[in-house]
Amino acid sequence: MSHLARARLAVAIVFFCVGSLVGTWASRIPDIKSYLGLSEGGFGILLLIMAVGGILSFPLSGRAIDRFGGVTGARIGIAVCFLVFALVPLAGSVWVIAPILAAFGAIIGASDVAMNAWAAEVEKAMAKPIMSSFHGLYSLGAGVGAGFGGFTIWLGWSVTTHVWVVVAVLAVACVVFLRVPWTSQIHETSGKRPPLVALPRGGLIFIGGMAFCAAVSEGSAVDWAALYQIKELGIEPSMAAIGFSVFSVAMVGMRFAGDHIIARFGQMNTAIASGITAGIGAMIFVLGSDPYVIWLGCGIMGLGNAVIFPIAFSRAAADPDMSPGEALAAVSTLGYGAFLFGPPLIGFIAEASSLRASFLFIAVLSFLIAVFAFLGRRQERRML
Repeated sequence: MSHLARARLAVAIVFFCVGSLVGTWASRIPDIKSYLGLSEGGFGILLLIMAVGGILSFPLSGRAIDRFGGVTGARIGIAVCFLVFALVPLAGSVWVIAPILAAFGAIIGASDVAMNAWAAEVEKAMAKPIMSSFHGLYSLGAGVGAGFGGFTIWLGWSVTTHVWVVVAVLAVACVVFLRVPWTSQIHETSGKRPPLVALPRGGLIFIGGMAFCAAVSEGSAVDWAALYQIKELGIEPSMAAIGFSVFSVAMVGMRFAGDHIIARFGQMNTAIASGITAGIGAMIFVLGSDPYVIWLGCGIMGLGNAVIFPIAFSRAAADPDMSPGEALAAVSTLGYGAFLFGPPLIGFIAEASSLRASFLFIAVLSFLIAVFAFLGRRQERRML
């Protein structure tokens, strides 16, 4: 196996492992909520603490990656992820688990920036698009983690046994593959203190806008799609859940195919087509009344949103105005922030009007992806 092939495999393992940790965590949320004795609101505060930890970590992780390199950040990040996640089932009270989740959110956020930085370096060395498949492996890892979590619940495993087995297995895989030699390019950093929240500037604003719109759409599909079908259309809960499954499968499949499409048509052209596709899918979802039409809309939405994040991260790492760490941190902030604040925004719109109006808003945001991509393409052409 060539040096580049080994490096690509190592990055792929990191993406899969981080996704698996997230999926494992998601599968055990009901058990953790139960043994802590928390209400939905109380547990929601814990999730908010975790998310804020991630957002606050982005500027610092971006600075560290510029100084020490993406490969170092990814190696340290995944190791600390395993350590912190192994502590989660040991927390017996809210006061203990709150700082652990804040740390877990922060290290997941930092690892996200680092692994995308390393992925961008390998992509540049291979001189062809490969970022989309890495994100596909992240999504696949999340699905495998959640699926294995359901299996362990059926077996009657405790949260502690489940988490420690997952950490042990994934850690062995990382030790084997992360030993691949790789030297990251180091970028000069200013002596100024990094900002509290990393934000894009220049042409990266359009790329960040793409990531923001896609994240709101994806987050809303997770949190609101099933409820919309049940409340607005009277679809049975068991049937409504299929919509998100279709969305997820379409997204994973498209991410694995995305590298070839991006290589053929280019990043911004693919993003424009993706935004239009996501918007059409959202409109089908809004206007449909039959479950099969709704699922078709979900699938088209998944296809449209799939490659936006890979394109955004790949483009950020090559931004001419910001260093890779700073640019990746900025795009991550908008994407992660949209996942955090997007679903509540959809809820506010639904409260003021209806869930149908909320998903019409999602359709508008999806078409905005194409607008931001068009503006980003025009900006790039001006710089040539």
